[in-house]
Amino acid sequence: MDVLHYRGDVREQHLTGEIHFGWVLEGRAVQDVWIMPRRADRTAPRERGLDMYGTTLRVWDASIEAWRVTYLNPASGQRDELIGRKIGRDIVQIGTHANGTPIRWNFTEITADSFRWTGVALAADGVTWNLEGEFVARRRRS
Repeated sequence: MDVLHYRGDVREQHLTGEIHFGWVLEGRAVQDVWIMPRRADRTAPRERGLDMYGTTLRVWDASIEAWRVTYLNPASGQRDELIGRKIGRDIVQIGTHANGTPIRWNFTEITADSFRWTGVALAADGVTWNLEGEFVARRRRS
């Protein structure tokens, strides 16, 4: 994946990462692992603000007809809880950071081999949504 924005505009740094998706829990959930920088590029020491090695677990909840989403990043201490649904051609996940800040994560421009992911958080003014992350991912064929 190409990292365009991670708590700030990082396009000029040409950061890349990797994402691994798979069905888990006997097909009852989807788990992914987001890694930035890529494992091949992970050398110590890393800038804490640009260190992502986290996992998301998405479990279908038939009672609400949506996915319950939990993201954990031990590298930064980040923990988020969201509810995800397909809206039109996109996947929209709405929830909160651990501190209660409202967040929205969107998978857009989805094709069989790529997607754009953006994450925004509501500012303290209760009106402004700030971009926290933007990634463009492409499937790597083995």
